[in-house]
Amino acid sequence: MSMNRIILLMLLLFIIEGAIMPWIIPAGFGSRIIPHFVFVAVVFAALYSGRHRALLLGVSFGMLQDVVYFGHLIGAHAFIMGLIGYFTGMLLERRRATLMMAVSIIGMACILYDTAIFFIYRVFRITSETYAWALLEHILPSLFLQLAFALACYVPARRLFEAQTKANPETEEE
Repeated sequence: MSMNRIILLMLLLFIIEGAIMPWIIPAGFGSRIIPHFVFVAVVFAALYSGRHRALLLGVSFGMLQDVVYFGHLIGAHAFIMGLIGYFTGMLLERRRATLMMAVSIIGMACILYDTAIFFIYRVFRITSETYAWALLEHILPSLFLQLAFALACYVPARRLFEAQTKANPETEEE
């Protein structure tokens, strides 16, 4: 039952980041700030629920983003979101993440996610801008929105993912 709640919550976040946030973000920043609330939820899943669940959520919701928003290159967001979710869960598998550790990891993961997407787009010549321009114009302004969202949702997300893990204990391979 709890995994169904997580999926419904992430679908709600997907709708919020695509339909509601463009109305909330000020007009001057509309093309600069790109919300990645679903990715933040994937990192929360990696921190508090396990790497396999983060991989599954990252690939599925990343593919949904690829199909709905970024149709010119299918699979890039799914690959990067799943990969970062898996490695975040693998690196912090045995540690309990505190608030500052979780926010720091989410910040680094968001920068890594946007950087990897930028370089994939650069390889396939979808963008011709420099990395410095992308960092200052898109990655850092979006990072502040993701960190504010992570701080606002820290306690509910931690409780949701930890309760789901306690309800369905899984034996993970070492």
